[in-house]
Amino acid sequence: QQQQQQQQQQQRSSQKTSEAKTDQPSSPQKPDNEDESEGEDEDFELPTEIAHLPKSERQKAILHTSLRMIAISTIAVIIISDPITDVLSELGSRIGVSPFYVSFILAPLASNGSELGAAYTLASRKTQAKATAGIAQLLGAGCMNNTLCLGVFLALIFFRRLSWTFTAETISILSVEVIIAFIGMKTTQTLLDGYFILAMFPLSIALVAVLETVGLE
Repeated sequence: QQQQQQQQQQQRSSQKTSEAKTDQPSSPQKPDNEDESEGEDEDFELPTEIAHLPKSERQKAILHTSLRMIAISTIAVIIISDPITDVLSELGSRIGVSPFYVSFILAPLASNGSELGAAYTLASRKTQAKATAGIAQLLGAGCMNNTLCLGVFLALIFFRRLSWTFTAETISILSVEVIIAFIGMKTTQTLLDGYFILAMFPLSIALVAVLETVGLE
């Protein structure tokens, strides 16, 4: 009888412990993608004057800072664009090279250097989100430079009745746009794609030279 009582007590105690374990709430497990997204969010570097602010005020501070920097950059571009154009034209005249080729090589390095540096910084993080942001930034810059700027250029020619001598350059720009658009639609970018995109820069200059040799102005 004593053994039976001991066995019954052991069974009751084991039942109580099992019930207690089932009653305890299990700690929620976060999906892997949430952990990765949180880790990626932490990678973003904010300025010191914004990082210490509460989350509710960060968006306003980021928007205010962005608008201020855009306004300063726009004013700087308006001030220095005309002197830079004169310098490039004079440089081409002194070295005996068409000003177009000088501006085609030096102007992108000066105007798009910051975007190239930002894209390199994002790509160096080696995460999918950062690489996607870098590619999107470069595609956006290409669309703005080769559509909005080209539209302004065409409008100036139309309204000021300027002579059209840019057929070769326009064909080169549009050809590069179409090629890069097809590459940009790929979901996976490889190192070979990067080399091919990099080769578009000298190839576009060569295309202009060939078209001008053929007779297109």
